[in-house]
Amino acid sequence: MHRDVHPRTLHIGRIPFLALGMLSLALAVWGGLVRLGLDVPAAPRLALFHGPLMISGFLGTVIGLERAVALKRAWTYAVPVLSGLGALALVAGLPEKAGAALIVLASAGLVAVFAVIVRIQPALHSVIMGVGAGCWLVGNLLWLFGQPVHFVVHWWGAYLVLTIAGERLELSRLLEPPPSAKAAFQAFVGIYLAGVALTGAFPDAGARIAGAGMLLVMFWLFVNDIARRTIRNTGLTRFTAVCLLSGYVWLGVSGFLLLAGGHVPAGPVYDAVLHALFLGFVFAMIFGHAPIIFPAVLGLPVFFRSVFYVHLAVLHGSLVLRVAGDLSSWSEGRAWGGALNGLAILLFIASTVYSILRPPSPLSAGG
Repeated sequence: MHRDVHPRTLHIGRIPFLALGMLSLALAVWGGLVRLGLDVPAAPRLALFHGPLMISGFLGTVIGLERAVALKRAWTYAVPVLSGLGALALVAGLPEKAGAALIVLASAGLVAVFAVIVRIQPALHSVIMGVGAGCWLVGNLLWLFGQPVHFVVHWWGAYLVLTIAGERLELSRLLEPPPSAKAAFQAFVGIYLAGVALTGAFPDAGARIAGAGMLLVMFWLFVNDIARRTIRNTGLTRFTAVCLLSGYVWLGVSGFLLLAGGHVPAGPVYDAVLHALFLGFVFAMIFGHAPIIFPAVLGLPVFFRSVFYVHLAVLHGSLVLRVAGDLSSWSEGRAWGGALNGLAILLFIASTVYSILRPPSPLSAGG
């Protein structure tokens, strides 16, 4: 993760890459609202490709861009270009396989990026994130060759879980965890990956093992993450810690639902499992790290404001409503929760842009 919070030079050339990701995010949110049956303009392809747009079009593009910026090699920018264009191909009326093929190439490119990173820095956290990139590639290949999304999504989830867990493992070194803690981390990740790998042949058993692995990874993060200490600080440092620790709760919720219910190909429980993971866990991480990542990528400072807690609270509150609606067959709660999920993302984007354009005064900066 990049730590330079207030660089001063705008990197104009990176804006189109980020724009591809943000457009995919907007289209994914629109498609999600359509899937919920809300009164929005119908967009069948957006609804059909809601998951790929969010995971590959948005997250794949943004993560790929961040790695390209960090590695400083021109060829690495092919990753965000391919993932962003692949997402646009899905909604532009081209055959599904055309968009999927572009996204496969993007994920193969990210694996190549991590091969270079691991060669430069052969540390456990780099390997874990590289394995995560490999999971994205496996999932995309399965999707390209016709596997249903309810199988593929386990691999997509592993991509994001391992990417985030690897980054947190990197920072955990500041707490100097004992060798036994690193061994436990590897074991827990191994259990999780074993479950994901088994979902193709043994869907129910694989999903339960993956759920157990997610719970173990969540437990490790809670115990070993430096956020347990930094939450005592103020300003952006505390906000990031709150985002992280609250996000881990949703990782646990998703894991528990998988462990308890096994593989579910569709329906309300499936909705709860996926959105606890991809919204509650992943977006809490995004909210916490955006004020750090955006400046590193764009060269523009994102000044922390206490109002950032609003979009975080809306995210968690709306997700509680959505998951409660899912698990109780309360369709109105699920729909309202989903609509407010979209509002949380909109508030996040608006507050981030505002904080870039309007630096706060020292007295109003919220720390």
